[in-house]
Amino acid sequence: MEILNASVLLAALGHESRLAIFRLLVQAGKKGLYAGFIGDALQMAPATLSFHLAHLQRTGLIHGERESRHIRYVADYDAMNELLHFLTNNCCEGEPCLSARTSIQPEQFPTPLNSTTVKKKASSIMKPHVYQVLFLCTGNSARSILAEALLNHLGKGRFLAFSAGSHPSGAVNPFALELLQQQNFPVEKLRSKSWDEFSRPDAPVMDFVFTVCDKAAGEKCPVWPGQPMTAHWGIDDPVIADGSDEQKKQAMRQAFHLLQRRIGLLLNLPADKLDRLSLQHEFTAIGKLPRHEIQEPT
Repeated sequence: MEILNASVLLAALGHESRLAIFRLLVQAGKKGLYAGFIGDALQMAPATLSFHLAHLQRTGLIHGERESRHIRYVADYDAMNELLHFLTNNCCEGEPCLSARTSIQPEQFPTPLNSTTVKKKASSIMKPHVYQVLFLCTGNSARSILAEALLNHLGKGRFLAFSAGSHPSGAVNPFALELLQQQNFPVEKLRSKSWDEFSRPDAPVMDFVFTVCDKAAGEKCPVWPGQPMTAHWGIDDPVIADGSDEQKKQAMRQAFHLLQRRIGLLLNLPADKLDRLSLQHEFTAIGKLPRHEIQEPT
């Protein structure tokens, strides 16, 4: 194989959608898969799928076999093995790392793939990134706790939220817990904790960090692993609200509804399609929403 030919194949596989299609066909074995089956498994629009299948077919990585009105696509193992040997031919002290016996053959995938199996494999190939988000306030007893619970509930697995405080109170505010329980949110794992837990080397690597109180925003934060994007979403502290218990509960509800609106805007952002600068602009705009215009649902 010439360098030019290898570069064409590598360029074809350099697109994540084409790589996902090719991997799925390799796993399907010599029986291959119908185009519609591939599209359903990878949740790819027909026009997009046709474009990528045609590209892979032109390079010789796959070939199509028409069966009545449908086309069954099969991975070309000879082309794949030739590329693998080309890539490894000049390593391992001049000896090829792959012999003919170690070449990949269709027979290595003898089990026919049903729709459930294909979707599971496609899910592992195209598994979306789960964004990890940390909400910060001073005491980590109300606002950041509400934000953690809201995002974990509304994010539906796309987001994994945490919360912490610069000077944690050590206990979640009872009115915050009561409100979350009324909304049928799980509260068993909620706890007030220091933000130091998230600056350790073994801490979860955050994608985004949001401060939800002005005092915490003005403090010097730890160095977060992974250099996450940050923004300030200031919300008035319901814990220090004056008045009766009912008035304090109303302040908690107002904080909840403002957080709910902001998190709703976060969830509607195409985070995987925006560059870092655009995302930062959107996060800042969300944080500038007026704090007092959110009305409780009637």
